[in-house]
Amino acid sequence: MKGLKKLGTLLIIATIGGLVALGINNLVSSDGPRTVEEMHRTNFKFTNAKTVEGQVAFDFVAVSEVSTPAVVHIKTTIGAREVNSGQKKQSNPLEDFFGEGFGFEMPRRGPQQASGSGVIFSEDGYIVTNNHVVANADKVEVMLNDKRSYIAEVVGVDPSTDLAVLKIEEEGLPFLPFGNSNEVKVGEWVVAVGNPFNLTSTVTAGIVSATGRNIDLLRTRDNQYAIENFIQTDAAVNPGNSGGALVNTSGQLIGINTAIASKTGSYAGYSFAVPVNIAKKVINDLLKYGEVKRALLGVQIGDVTSELAEAKGFNNLKGVYVAGVMDEGAGKKAGIKMDDVLLKINEIEVNSSSELQEVVGGYHPGDKVSILLRRDGKEKKVEATLQSKSGETKISNTEKKAFNASKGLVFE
Repeated sequence: MKGLKKLGTLLIIATIGGLVALGINNLVSSDGPRTVEEMHRTNFKFTNAKTVEGQVAFDFVAVSEVSTPAVVHIKTTIGAREVNSGQKKQSNPLEDFFGEGFGFEMPRRGPQQASGSGVIFSEDGYIVTNNHVVANADKVEVMLNDKRSYIAEVVGVDPSTDLAVLKIEEEGLPFLPFGNSNEVKVGEWVVAVGNPFNLTSTVTAGIVSATGRNIDLLRTRDNQYAIENFIQTDAAVNPGNSGGALVNTSGQLIGINTAIASKTGSYAGYSFAVPVNIAKKVINDLLKYGEVKRALLGVQIGDVTSELAEAKGFNNLKGVYVAGVMDEGAGKKAGIKMDDVLLKINEIEVNSSSELQEVVGGYHPGDKVSILLRRDGKEKKVEATLQSKSGETKISNTEKKAFNASKGLVFE
């Protein structure tokens, strides 16, 4: 009996000790996450205007500490070219008077330099940036946050999303993990990291002002397949921030800062970032194929406005309007008709043309998608096999570049 009493006493003491230790541990960890791994294990929930599970909502120190080392400064050089290259030759007044060949040669433009930002997304030196940061560059120099400098190789570019992938030869680099831009909510806090006006490692904070913004920035005559579904923020972004990181409060990359809305060329309250979910697809394709294998539904689309709904007799404003169907396109083969309203793609709701473009743009030619549509007030499901620009339902030219093939770097 004494032995049993002694054993029971020991169990009680051990239990109390465990509870005390647990309480102490909770007190110690109440300071909140300070590493990326801890941030990923913590669900930040808004409780009041001042705190987020024990952390001050306006304290961005931890996020800045993990994001700035992963954002690089990109400097590009475009080689010498004539001032009027590709244009009509400028008149030389001495030649006009004395004849051809007399006088001076028109001045030549020396190497032009520009700068921007980029985000390291793997420890072995892969970097994502904007296409317009490196477009036409003869030399791309990457400077890390610790001032180390490298000449980068351009792995691939995608003008349709204004994204590009670079590679530097280095190992063990700090990098930012990708978040899920589909979960981004209007009003949540974000941090923009970049190099505006050549000021390295600049951090600004703001909130998500809107999602799914289409500002017709990328869509030109030669870029009709452009995908615009920007995250809009009020974090200060200026020239040089292009290609930099938009980071959430968990230290995850949710967007690539791309543009500002400004009449002066400087920050005026609105900035736009390419969602990271679009970037994932582009990066995967550039690494695997050297180009983006874009899937198309083969329909002309538009937003459902109140005017359109009234004219067509729609009972609500949900979905994306089908204004036309391309002959031999995936949509027509699936049975989609003009005046249909597309509601879901593989159970993902689409309520704007930009949302539909992003969802479809995440697939490859040959992928099958289930489409929920509304026709004459009734819902209907169809299945479409997405096609390439040339109408193919398979991916062609699947050979990787040699240096990419050895890395086997693919996002899931």
